[in-house]
Amino acid sequence: MPQIPSLPRHSLGKTGLQVTSLCVGCAALGNMPETFAYQVAEEQALATIRAIFDSPITFLDTAASYGDGESERRLGFVIRERGGLPQEMVLATKADRDLKTGDFSGAQMRRSVERSLRLLGVEQLQLVYLHDPEHITFEQAMAPGGPVEVLRQCQEEGLIAHLGVAGGPIDLMTRFVQTGLFEVAISHNRYTLLNRDAHPFWDMCAQHEIAAVNAAPFGSGLLAKGPSTYPRYMYAEANRTLLEQARRIEGLCQQHAIPLAAAALQFSLRDPRIESTIVGMSRPERIDETLALANLPIPQVFWAELEEMNT
Repeated sequence: MPQIPSLPRHSLGKTGLQVTSLCVGCAALGNMPETFAYQVAEEQALATIRAIFDSPITFLDTAASYGDGESERRLGFVIRERGGLPQEMVLATKADRDLKTGDFSGAQMRRSVERSLRLLGVEQLQLVYLHDPEHITFEQAMAPGGPVEVLRQCQEEGLIAHLGVAGGPIDLMTRFVQTGLFEVAISHNRYTLLNRDAHPFWDMCAQHEIAAVNAAPFGSGLLAKGPSTYPRYMYAEANRTLLEQARRIEGLCQQHAIPLAAAALQFSLRDPRIESTIVGMSRPERIDETLALANLPIPQVFWAELEEMNT
């Protein structure tokens, strides 16, 4: 029997939750071709979820908006099939605006939380993030009766165990972290081999004792499949500058006989400020492939040369 690669486990900030350094992102499992440029059929998604539950990875990340509930519904199907969420598994979801109307009110947050509970088939959500608050202003999010206050009410009622924030713009995310109201923060696509905008954000999270989770180390696919095969970054066509930068990094990887995907993944995994790294997976075989990338030896000289390339 082949040995199953092990994964470091970390305490997720002050939540008391124990999570693996790798977290499976379940966005693509909700079948979002408009975002990822490929479809994921239900049976493929269910097979992937079953394989995740049987793997060393114990941290999953989804959202109400992924497939407008489809990711949660598919996860819930397998959770019920297994008789409940597997022991030691941590499942995080996100409270979202109404994708049809854009409603991002406090009332919508409650509707989002209640639908997540129903679709996932659980009595309590272990971790819920305020998702993509860039769609409203910070003031609107923090207003009396607004999204943050209602999510905290849901937490007080026991519907949510722990509260986090997940979004894009670093300056906005920093303001939320500074409130001290959140236990976990996700930044996506902003700490990769091509973009280090979140570098000071991780320091801010540490300063406020908030667990840092880095999502999309592959930049939505470009750094996994390569710039020639998949010239898309942050769910859109990559510009020429990014593609040229990616090709230079890919060339350095080839000099050291290192897969680009391994370098991209370990760039995040090796940062001690980051508790877990979210990687999207949409096929069962991606689990073993990702574990292999995470455990591939990469010499220190490679990282030194990479830093020189970026200075």
